[in-house]
Amino acid sequence: MNKEQAQTFAEEWIDAWNSHDLDEILSHYSDDFEMSSPAIIQLTGEASGVLRGKAAVGEYWSAALKKFPDLKFTLRHTLCGANSVALIYEGVLGLSNEVFHFGEDGKVIRAYAHYDL
Repeated sequence: MNKEQAQTFAEEWIDAWNSHDLDEILSHYSDDFEMSSPAIIQLTGEASGVLRGKAAVGEYWSAALKKFPDLKFTLRHTLCGANSVALIYEGVLGLSNEVFHFGEDGKVIRAYAHYDL
């Protein structure tokens, strides 16, 4: 992952969320990806904070988009890792950081969200 690839992913990801287009948001992820977030605990009651699979996460994000109809993310910074990217952005939960791990096909296989709760 180089800086240009990371920045391209970041801009496309932010644009997808800001468009509220769930299909476009989900296009970045593999079918069996795993999402970890403290917001999952708050919004779904899933004690582990982890959802597995595009269908489960899609339902969760669909509910989140309905709950926050004015949702907008503002990208603050992009960091590169080994087959991963970390995005720092402002969102409905304040300052946020998400780390995305990519599979061989270039799709996200795991994502970890962090918030200043």
